Amino acid sequence: MTKPVRILILGTGGMAANHAENFAKIKGVTLVGGVDTRPEQLAAFCAKHKIPKAFDTLEAALAWGEFDAVTNVTPDAAHYATTMPVLAAGKHILCEKPLATSEAQALAMADAAGKAGVVNMVNLSYRNVAALQKAAQMVAAGAIGEVRHFEASYLQSWLTQPAWGHWDRESQWLWRLSTQHGSKGVLGDVGIHILDFATFVAGQKVAEISARLATFAKAPGDKIGEYPLDANDSMALHLRLANGALGTVGATRFASGHLNDLRLRIYGTTGGLEVAWERNTSTLRACLEDLENANWTTVDCPVLGTIYERFIAAIRGEGMADPDFARGAALQKMLDRAEQSAAQGGVSLKV
Repeated sequence: MTKPVRILILGTGGMAANHAENFAKIKGVTLVGGVDTRPEQLAAFCAKHKIPKAFDTLEAALAWGEFDAVTNVTPDAAHYATTMPVLAAGKHILCEKPLATSEAQALAMADAAGKAGVVNMVNLSYRNVAALQKAAQMVAAGAIGEVRHFEASYLQSWLTQPAWGHWDRESQWLWRLSTQHGSKGVLGDVGIHILDFATFVAGQKVAEISARLATFAKAPGDKIGEYPLDANDSMALHLRLANGALGTVGATRFASGHLNDLRLRIYGTTGGLEVAWERNTSTLRACLEDLENANWTTVDCPVLGTIYERFIAAIRGEGMADPDFARGAALQKMLDRAEQSAAQGGVSLKV
């Protein structure tokens, strides 16, 4: 018999609809409540997704308590304050990335989750890329020998074209360009994804990191309305892994010709892999046997379940809670070190 799971959705912004729609597709899962401080948006969200209970505070929802798990879709800066009470209440939780906005908060969340003994996961959406998972399995199995070098990039171009909207007039984009509105720039927004993308496949901890961040002039006075445009637009990181391997990780919003593409090239002593997520298509290529002639072949990769399916499976004892808060905290530590390095002119810092 399928174990029923009742979900409370915390935060009803843009990404919350994706959570609601995906959880609603899973057998035995019921959306029982929504939480938001904005009454009109909350009412509309609950009506659209047929959610029976609406709460204007998390405290009220916790006092009610008729749910098994929470999916936290609040803004980044609110993750810590909203997640800690959920853990204290002993509820399973899926939190949007990044786990927090500082290493100290992320570590505290991971520690609290461990002590609570609940399923805890971070929504690193590109973990669902089939080629990424297959590549990680191959590296772990020794398919390319000892990892020696890698190159990873996350390429977006919404500052050069309007495919997703007009960045210079829509708040959903403008806030991402303004530290005053809680943005950590491209480093915090997508840097976390590409750092996870690269280091998850490598299967190694990061020992040292150096970083350069760039913010480009985009409007007169570097401000549009209430939004100072001071968050970083491009990043270039240099990493040394625990085994001594070196690699570069880059991300930008100025990659004209790329809407939302992730790439990883990773090389070892006996082979190499190329992972790509481009135009919503996952591919994996390998050079493992004919190194002398540099012959590459395409590797078949099984389709994976979504993060939502894996979260529910973990609650039901049918799968692993991965990536968990501990991984989220480790990534936040990398982001903090990168920010600190950039502030010091790109010096190499231990992680």
